[in-house]
Amino acid sequence: MTKPVKRKGLGKGLQALIPQIDTIQLVEESVQENKVQTISINSIYPNKNQPRKEFNEEALKELAESIERYGLIQPIVVTEREEGFMIIAGERRWRATRIAGLKEIPCIIKKYSEQQLMEVAIIENIQREDLNIIDEGKAYKYLIDKYQVTQDQLAEAVGKSRPYIANILRLLQLDPRIIDMIKEGKLTGGHGRALLSIQDSEKQYEIALKVEAENFNVRQVEELVRAIVEPNKKNKESASKKKDVVLFEIEENLKSFFGTRVTIVNGKKKGKIEIEYYNEEDLERIISLLETSS
Repeated sequence: MTKPVKRKGLGKGLQALIPQIDTIQLVEESVQENKVQTISINSIYPNKNQPRKEFNEEALKELAESIERYGLIQPIVVTEREEGFMIIAGERRWRATRIAGLKEIPCIIKKYSEQQLMEVAIIENIQREDLNIIDEGKAYKYLIDKYQVTQDQLAEAVGKSRPYIANILRLLQLDPRIIDMIKEGKLTGGHGRALLSIQDSEKQYEIALKVEAENFNVRQVEELVRAIVEPNKKNKESASKKKDVVLFEIEENLKSFFGTRVTIVNGKKKGKIEIEYYNEEDLERIISLLETSS
């Protein structure tokens, strides 16, 4: 199996973003600095606040086969609780070990507070490329809400672009049923972003089911949604053709910058710029962009 690529600088970025995290040793450092203990697999249980909620069954079976053949090379990290040992990092390995039929598993026992548990779980998961995009978004939202940081600060800390962070967070605004469809792989994040323009949740879900059933690509979804939210599309297209070419180009640039629909209305004596937003969080995102660019 291909070993995940480590993204250097991520931990350091988060330490700068979250001062409290200086007391936390990252998983890789823990392996080197702590003794490994063998614990009964039945004494171990998952962290219910683990950001990662979905595990690919086929990938788990492949890992289980590898563990059967070579054993578990990297121990998991746990913390002791009254109920037993709760997993901090390595739930996927623990699940695969159970499938492989092992009775015991190598562990490193760490003492973490409840706050530190969530922070370490987020760091460990964000560093993995295969984290579900919805769970990744929830992890980012947790960091933003808890530490009152901006999307720009978070983007720099985790080594992502601000639009990437913003687009993932916007997916959390979808109807919960559609969020589940994305988590299950029935729709992509691109499909979800296109559906955000539909405000009615029932209509949004109805279109999502149609997209899944007919296997629409993102471009097709965008066209379908545009036809729904712009009933007078032909009239609007006709008006846009009459619009000054320079204004039209400016309008397109603004759309790209804000990540939403922007309309320039050019009157005889005065004009206006209309920037659409879909909820309070989306409005805050646009305000943040305006403040950053000023």
